[in-house]
Amino acid sequence: MRYLVLGGTQFVGRHIVSALLDAGHSVTLFTRGRTNPDLFPDAEHLRGDRDGDLSALEGRSWDRAIDVNAYVPRVVRRSAELLQDAVQHLTFVSTVSVYPRWVEVGEDSPTVAPETADEEITSESYGRLKVACEDVIREVFGRRALVVRPGIVVGPHDPTDRFTYWVARTATGGDVAVPGDPERLVQIVDARDLGEWIGWMSMRRRPGVYNAAGPDYRLSFGRLLSRIRAVTGADASFHWVADDKIEAEVEDSLPLWSRAEDGGRFDMDVDSTRARWEGLLFRPLAETIRDTLAWDRSRGEESARRAGPSEDVERDLVARAGRRT
Repeated sequence: MRYLVLGGTQFVGRHIVSALLDAGHSVTLFTRGRTNPDLFPDAEHLRGDRDGDLSALEGRSWDRAIDVNAYVPRVVRRSAELLQDAVQHLTFVSTVSVYPRWVEVGEDSPTVAPETADEEITSESYGRLKVACEDVIREVFGRRALVVRPGIVVGPHDPTDRFTYWVARTATGGDVAVPGDPERLVQIVDARDLGEWIGWMSMRRRPGVYNAAGPDYRLSFGRLLSRIRAVTGADASFHWVADDKIEAEVEDSLPLWSRAEDGGRFDMDVDSTRARWEGLLFRPLAETIRDTLAWDRSRGEESARRAGPSEDVERDLVARAGRRT
């Protein structure tokens, strides 16, 4: 089968393309050629710009298209209308950030209001822009569109380092400062599992909206960190710091946490039953932890992580901590 992937060289897109190629499909990538341009020599590479030159896509056709790198509805409309008659089915990768709160949400739950005027991508506008993008995709492709809303995506090649920080920091051992409550819920999905499932759903031309957040059991943040400690064999102690003891100027450095009064945007309870019914599987958490740590170490010490507090900030937080595990 012939696939067109818009994006496809970073993280989720990278794992989608790997899954498609492993399954024997023909893949064409449309990118600007700036991020990992040498990846996937067995794929066709078209150069262009989502917000500029789309001429490389003109006069071509594919069986399926997957849009994995779109955030602005105006830009999404340009490529969607161009591909409307060039592909049989389009998959759009969205986010669970489209929901106004993280507590008990399913695909039929209300979403935030769409954003079409302000194209700046921020933590506040991200979900609203994605809602507007979803609206465009459904308008143009109708029942030929699949919208996937992943939760926190983790694993090798994650450019955010949100999950990677906790794996690598725990593996280092010692006193680890952890924000919030160890009993709060956290939901993650390995990018490789997500990539394989998206390819499977696209191949079958499945329509509609699907959440994709895992695992398929209740996972608390405390349990997650304990599992990381066990898998890495580290001698780490977790010091839990209450929300009211965390200063505002350092809160953005703490991955996978936000204040409870701000909606606890990482405290999720997203129902992914529909996706599991359609074959979404989650590999063992231990495998994700081991592979993430191996990938992080392969980057070398010269590659600074993009998440996590400084040593000085962590020491200060440990001193303020209450509970220790």
